[in-house]
Amino acid sequence: MNKNLIRRTAFVAVAGAASLVLAACGSSDDTSAGHNGHSPSPSASSSAPASQGQHNAADVAFAKGMIPHHRQAVEMADLAPTRAESTEVKKLADEIKKAQDPEIKTLSGWLTTWGEQVPAEGAMDHSMHGAGGGMMTAEEMDKLKNSSGKAFDTAFMEMMIKHHEGAVAMAKTEKADGAFPDAKTMADAIITSQTAEITQMNKLLGKS
Repeated sequence: MNKNLIRRTAFVAVAGAASLVLAACGSSDDTSAGHNGHSPSPSASSSAPASQGQHNAADVAFAKGMIPHHRQAVEMADLAPTRAESTEVKKLADEIKKAQDPEIKTLSGWLTTWGEQVPAEGAMDHSMHGAGGGMMTAEEMDKLKNSSGKAFDTAFMEMMIKHHEGAVAMAKTEKADGAFPDAKTMADAIITSQTAEITQMNKLLGKS
């Protein structure tokens, strides 16, 4: 009698353990299938696939192209406080830096979230922009660094107009081909602000 009871108890215990193992396997399969390592965090697994699917190759190209582009504009703007003569040029350089520094951080954050490589700091790959990216060559940057006063003001504005035109063209491509809503919003802001700055610089240069 006692032996039967012990056997029955053991059987129930084993069966119970087996069902727990099966249940655990089932639940882990369910959860892992939801994110499968692609989600930034397991808790966001239900919303991650939707947000992950909102970006495309054009968004990645926009972020990867705009980061070094913005970095160079900030590098140019950093020269103005000690070299520019015109108050307007100094103010403009300060505004460019204030606008583009946060955008670099935002663009880098998107790339990280998408599992993409953020362009290395100091990597000024001029070839990636082709002829129309508006990036300055090393020689142009040296010329700017070695100038001061009115010569700097003129060189800075002429180069920054070309630089801005490249950024506006990249932003227009993003608006046309991109899918990520925040990137398209940033592209719109870049077009608006940098077109206005191009107009302002042309006026200061006496070209309009």
